[in-house]
Amino acid sequence: MKRLLAVIKVKGIQFIITTSFTLVTVLVMLFVGVMLYGKFAQTAEQNAYLHTQQILEQVKYNLDSYLNGMTQIFELVDDKIRRSKGLTADKLSEQLETIVETRKDIVSIAVFTRDGTLLATTPSKILRRNTRLTEQSWFQKAIEDPTNLNFSLPHIQNLFKGEYTWVVSMSREILLHGPDGEFPAVLLVDVNFKEIDDLCQRVGLGKKGYVYIIDLVGNIVYHPQQQLIYAGLKNENRSLPLKHSYGSYVEETQDETRLITIKTIDQLGWKIIGVSYMDEIVTTKTEISRFIFWLLIFVIVMVLFVLHYLSAKISRPIKLLERSMERVEQGDFSENEPIRGSHEVEQLSLRFHLMVAKVRELMHQIIREQEAKRKSELEVLQAQINPHFLYNTLNSVVRMVGNGKNEDVITTITSLSKLFRISLSRGKNIITVREELEHVRHYLIIQKMRYKQKFEYEIVVEDEDEVLNCLTLKLLLQPIVENAIYHGIEHLADPGRIRIFAALIDDKVLLQVSDNGLGMSPDVLAQVKAGFYKSEEGSGVGIQNVQERIRLTFGEQYGLEIASEQEEGTVVRVWIPRQLAEERDRL
Repeated sequence: MKRLLAVIKVKGIQFIITTSFTLVTVLVMLFVGVMLYGKFAQTAEQNAYLHTQQILEQVKYNLDSYLNGMTQIFELVDDKIRRSKGLTADKLSEQLETIVETRKDIVSIAVFTRDGTLLATTPSKILRRNTRLTEQSWFQKAIEDPTNLNFSLPHIQNLFKGEYTWVVSMSREILLHGPDGEFPAVLLVDVNFKEIDDLCQRVGLGKKGYVYIIDLVGNIVYHPQQQLIYAGLKNENRSLPLKHSYGSYVEETQDETRLITIKTIDQLGWKIIGVSYMDEIVTTKTEISRFIFWLLIFVIVMVLFVLHYLSAKISRPIKLLERSMERVEQGDFSENEPIRGSHEVEQLSLRFHLMVAKVRELMHQIIREQEAKRKSELEVLQAQINPHFLYNTLNSVVRMVGNGKNEDVITTITSLSKLFRISLSRGKNIITVREELEHVRHYLIIQKMRYKQKFEYEIVVEDEDEVLNCLTLKLLLQPIVENAIYHGIEHLADPGRIRIFAALIDDKVLLQVSDNGLGMSPDVLAQVKAGFYKSEEGSGVGIQNVQERIRLTFGEQYGLEIASEQEEGTVVRVWIPRQLAEERDRL
């Protein structure tokens, strides 16, 4: 009896010692972990702040250099005009043309009188009517402040007929030599805004961060989401940046916390504002905390394992089985290694894993059946296009025969036969880009005959040797082109234009269909993107069908991008992976 009590007492002492040692070890490790985390997290946050400031300083330097270069060009043009005998001098025209040709970012150089009369322009262009030139901000600033070079906000250059380019205008009043002496005029140099846009777009502040630029009064000069800003879908708090020229501060909103960093371009007073998201800045802190956490867990587990080896040896198999059950309960049906232990535990584990494997197999079977069902439904929907289109085309052929247009009949029937030959493709759903473009070309030939030359089209391919041999789904472009004709061009008073473009971009194949049709309102565009819009015209296959076919075949990261503006037209971009013809068996 005494011996039994001694054993119990020893066991009790061992339990107390083991428990005490475990608690001390855990407390020491927690203290060390908290200290390390605090130090490393502070250093990581300071480095993130410094990195953001360095990036903005580089952007400021690049913009300063570019604007200084543009200022020098402006001064050079001013100097050439002042030294010349007149604006009509051949040598001056040659010099200005040389400047424009050597600097591709210069859109145009023009000289106006103070009442808005055009005196000279390089390259030679025709001035549009009703431009209200004297009311434009760059013109008024040049008159109001004749000594300083003025930079405008980005705007569409709409003074001259032709291509309308997004530009920044530099203007200043100058003196010209005339028969009656010197007289004041306004020199305008339009610079392509794309150069400034490219300088800013190359900047990255994490995955979500970005850089934007405002002028002295808070007007947006550049923003990566400028269209959303103009549409009122996004807003930037510009009150605090207007109060500061340099520095960083934290801005807290209801949804997120952002780090705002400000730099000022001394020459113009423009402010470069970097927006970084704190959840990305503290990513390093999270990684450090995760590392320290797992280190603590590892040390504690090792201590507990050594101190409680015997009890762990008995209880561990049951705990592992319990964890497996918890993972299954949470929806994780991944395979687990067999649990070793007593015979009863091993048998229970074996039966449990057999049950999980059967459930997993049934789930995969259901997924395969659902995907097969969706693919079959899409293929049935896709098949609707052939009889619908054939019916309309044959009606057109009958009308052409009745009108004696035999050559048009031959062209239409030839294109129709080639179109259906490619559509069949020996039952294959995957064809080359070459075949897909050939298919849509014959489709356009037929539609052009049906619509009596109502539109023109062109097919442009970059890197033909590589792009044309890539693989794509059959009948991707025809529904898009059909929508362009029915919804965009059919109701135009003037002839329409459809452009199909194919290229390789970042190891992806881009197939783009653009038209100059009526375009879509924002509401209709949103419904089309969401897959809710239903039209009473067309084949019934639709954009959503194309989107689902691409994602079912290639994955969720591929599909369609749609951009449209009313009275401007629509652009549909199709993104698919780059896969060559020899990889056909993998799809």
